[in-house]
Amino acid sequence: MPLRHTLTPVPVGTKERREERLVARVSGADKQLFQRAASLEGRSVATFVITHAREVARRIVADYETIELDAVQSRRFVKALLNPTPAAPSRLKKANAAYRRRVAA
Repeated sequence: MPLRHTLTPVPVGTKERREERLVARVSGADKQLFQRAASLEGRSVATFVITHAREVARRIVADYETIELDAVQSRRFVKALLNPTPAAPSRLKKANAAYRRRVAA
């Protein structure tokens, strides 16, 4: 197994006050893996798990909040923004309002 060493310390996290508690049950194998990995990074298991969970969580949120378009899709999107469709006909607006009243009741 190749060794990898970082000379610069990895930032632990924010200076935000930690008031919430998070508890998880894990298998013995997972616990040993987390302990080994944390030891290799010179961190406690709690700091290791929180740091890496935060990184993955931020990446997942960013992936869901970001729209990636290729050139064709980008042109279509801009065209739709610059040339919006005409307003809905009044009959459609009335039908939508009637539907919302029935559903809300």
